[in-house]
Amino acid sequence: MFATPAYAQAADGGAAGAFLQFLPLILIFAIMYFLLIRPQQKKLKEHQAMVEALRRGDQVVTQGGLIGKVTKIKDAGEIEVELAEGVKVRVVRNTVAQVLSKTEPAES
Repeated sequence: MFATPAYAQAADGGAAGAFLQFLPLILIFAIMYFLLIRPQQKKLKEHQAMVEALRRGDQVVTQGGLIGKVTKIKDAGEIEVELAEGVKVRVVRNTVAQVLSKTEPAES
């Protein structure tokens, strides 16, 4: 008496309905890619290029805030930085945050 008759759902809404349900997720991923992931990858590539281009005589700032001059480039991902006259420290190459002044390459 209170029951209503059940109607079958139309069969044509299956594929289009599933795509429309995932459309917001796809849009969110695309926005996240262009606003977060891509700029971060670009910044990482620029930092790696800066670290690879370090030379003796460059004045650098480390991530710890120390300012010094590169005195030696070592093979194991390290550089030697002179902080003051006679004070040299070994620094991991990737911890260089900024190059303040570049030196010109020596002519051969």
